[in-house]
Amino acid sequence: MASKKAAQKTLSLAPVLDLNEATALHEKLMGLRGSNLVIDASAVERVGALCAQVLMAGAKSWERDKHSFTIGKVSEPFMKTMQLIGMNVDHMLSKESQQ
Repeated sequence: MASKKAAQKTLSLAPVLDLNEATALHEKLMGLRGSNLVIDASAVERVGALCAQVLMAGAKSWERDKHSFTIGKVSEPFMKTMQLIGMNVDHMLSKESQQ
């Protein structure tokens, strides 16, 4: 299967994921396409809806490409914001981040 052979990459998210960061986030994700990806959201202090949508679209793209898209580390503000805007990321969390 392709996902087992692909290298794993990590993307550390910026502390502020607002409208200004959305394009940069999209470009970073597209540059990592074709590999398994672990998102590090441990430094995130604020998340805007547009960046949340970019992350969800990325997850769908990785799923279609048969690669893993996992959120490895999360900050409390990241999780609270995702819950407040109605985006469930529980299925993308790594086992370590769920503890």
